[in-house]
Amino acid sequence: MTEPVTDDKLDLLGRAAGHAAQYVRGERSATVANSEADLSRLLDAATPDRPIAPRRALDLLAEHGLTAAVRTTGGRYFGFVNGGVTPIALAASVIAGAWDQNVALPVMSPVSAALDAQAASWLVDVLGLPGTATAAFCAGASVANLTAVLCARDALLRRAGWDAASAGLNGAPPITVVTSAEIHVTVTKAIRLAGLGTDSIVVAPTDDCGRVDPDRFPATEGLTLVLLQAGNVNTGHSDPFRTIIGRVDRARSWVHIDGAFGLWANAVPGLQSLVDGVELADSWATDAHKWLNAPYDCAAVILARHHDLIDSMRVDAAYVPAGDERSLMNLGLQMSQAARAVPVWAILATEGRAGVAASIERCCRAAALLAELLGAAGAEVLAPVVLNQVLLAFTNTSGDDITDALVAAIQADGRTWMGATTWQGRRAMRVSVSDVSTTPEDIAAAAATVIELWETLA
Repeated sequence: MTEPVTDDKLDLLGRAAGHAAQYVRGERSATVANSEADLSRLLDAATPDRPIAPRRALDLLAEHGLTAAVRTTGGRYFGFVNGGVTPIALAASVIAGAWDQNVALPVMSPVSAALDAQAASWLVDVLGLPGTATAAFCAGASVANLTAVLCARDALLRRAGWDAASAGLNGAPPITVVTSAEIHVTVTKAIRLAGLGTDSIVVAPTDDCGRVDPDRFPATEGLTLVLLQAGNVNTGHSDPFRTIIGRVDRARSWVHIDGAFGLWANAVPGLQSLVDGVELADSWATDAHKWLNAPYDCAAVILARHHDLIDSMRVDAAYVPAGDERSLMNLGLQMSQAARAVPVWAILATEGRAGVAASIERCCRAAALLAELLGAAGAEVLAPVVLNQVLLAFTNTSGDDITDALVAAIQADGRTWMGATTWQGRRAMRVSVSDVSTTPEDIAAAAATVIELWETLA
């Protein structure tokens, strides 16, 4: 006999699917963002002491999502490097959500564990990293960077005869941290959280495109953690990995590469030269929810040596089965965790190596096209476009910089969405093409919107 709760679950799931389909049907035609959406009816509908019916809750969510959710999946969002979500990834995430698996241990979900292991192996392969490397899925590149820094810290200290797991950090041999001047803030945060301290950082100067200048790379002595970047968040340029890694003392150094989106260049034969030597590092961080267009939140930390990840992340308990080297609770910071690998497996299984490469190439061509269209209209392109990031500055007829005003006008308009940044002392519009559904028609429409609003500020 079917339990009533099952009937309720199926009814609500069907209702939610219908609402989701309505949202997806409008994602390419509706306003990208509406900063003035009224959420009062949604937020005032219930309190902990005055709950509402489940159907009403779903209907409210759907109604307000149509007007207030930022449509990052419709091909016309170019703000933060969010990525979109592919159809297969969205559908697979629905199945994974229905499974509701905790993948801390293989015995808790054999199907999820098998998919995780295969997706991790495929990921390493598609990214062109050493076949002996181990990938572990986690919540985002911030977590991946932190995990890698913790593993690097422990491994470097072990080389000096210090066991941080038992002795802690008080009195430990010092570790010098060398970071790019353009390193992402999440990497700096990881240094803080790992107990290394920002005072330990030596900054490596960068060039006009945000790449570390190898001729000015600082000399170090003793234990050294080198933090480099694949894909500058403003320009898309990457550090010269082969040159820098070839100059460090590998016996006393660890090289980590933050490749949240830029590491995916190594999956495209025509772009691999941009990240030459990236495979020589000791660890990497990348997001699947950026350029692979998996749903949030899904990233991966990858270590060249499996034991370095296990040595730092392993935990033991009497109720935990021993002996499984792919227990996910031993490969990252979390014990309980969702089956993040399921959508990744679905993408890689259906797109394959060639499909992933083609999607990335389309984004890069779209970014180049946008730079070409706006440059031809008089915008200043502040850095060569090599990947999916475009930096632009705008002036009015009097020559005054109006970049911030134009960005504000674009965001208020809502037909497309770009963000602002500061680049080498100048205010700039930052454009990121990371939704693989973006078409040349989307780019043409976005460029036309920018030019139209620009003219109103002239």
